[in-house]
Amino acid sequence: MSHSLTPRDTGNLPALAARPLIRLDAYVAEDGSTVVNGHLLEMGGSGRRKPNETILDAIAMFARTLGAPVAATVIDRTVMQVARLRVYPDGSSRTIADEDDLPPGLERTAAEEEAFPPLARVERIIQHAQHEELHAAFVLASALREHLTLRRGAEDDLSLEARAIEAYLAYLRADYTLSITLALTVARIRCRTDLNRAAPDVARATAAWQRLMDEGQVATRGQELLHMWERLSAEGLLLEPAHQAMAHTVRSRLDQRGRPVPAPAPVPALPVGHSPMAPEDKPLKPTRRGLRRFTRKPGRTPAP
Repeated sequence: MSHSLTPRDTGNLPALAARPLIRLDAYVAEDGSTVVNGHLLEMGGSGRRKPNETILDAIAMFARTLGAPVAATVIDRTVMQVARLRVYPDGSSRTIADEDDLPPGLERTAAEEEAFPPLARVERIIQHAQHEELHAAFVLASALREHLTLRRGAEDDLSLEARAIEAYLAYLRADYTLSITLALTVARIRCRTDLNRAAPDVARATAAWQRLMDEGQVATRGQELLHMWERLSAEGLLLEPAHQAMAHTVRSRLDQRGRPVPAPAPVPALPVGHSPMAPEDKPLKPTRRGLRRFTRKPGRTPAP
């Protein structure tokens, strides 16, 4: 795969202050690794503090600095939930329902991303990768992709770029099954929304597919890739010799199996009013109000 891991702007740093009503974000990976505003706070493993305590402490620090309550959205993959919080300068917190959260909209999203720029988070991911800290880089990329997808939808350009970075990091970690899943999602969306830009994404997915050993995965993923390459060819968009070679490699590998290549299943239309999401993404359940692990009484501090 050909994603570059060279920082584009070494001077890009997160903004030092955010307005009190800007929502912060936090993420708990499946192994318990904890991220707040694009910063990895704790790695998963034994002997660490509970992720919810780490998150509440970090957000309470923002509230004390600002002297005002802070809003936060927490994606917790250990319990497959998304929680929305208010955290106060005294360290207390409460969970709130979706309808009590800060008003959504492009203006608020822009303000939040100005305070904590996605590009600065990408630079941090790159730095971890360059130091061969691939697990840390992957967790940060997953957190970025999850929150961008939650805010903007899976088809947004920033969400797609974050997913492509996540796919490349999975490739570097030799998790080719996850890499092909992520990369194919990007390629699938590109083929549907902007075919002129799809060829590099289909190529990245093909690079991960070439590493697969499971015959079932080789067949099903290869069939979809082949149809993508054939569509690009039919539209006169298969121009790069390297891409032509990849398309030939997919066809040859499938032909060696001696099985016909069926057409891929059509993608169902989205219901009106629904934000686009990738079918491979595991759905998150909204938390109920008063969820105990993210609730602190005034003056209560966690055990060290």
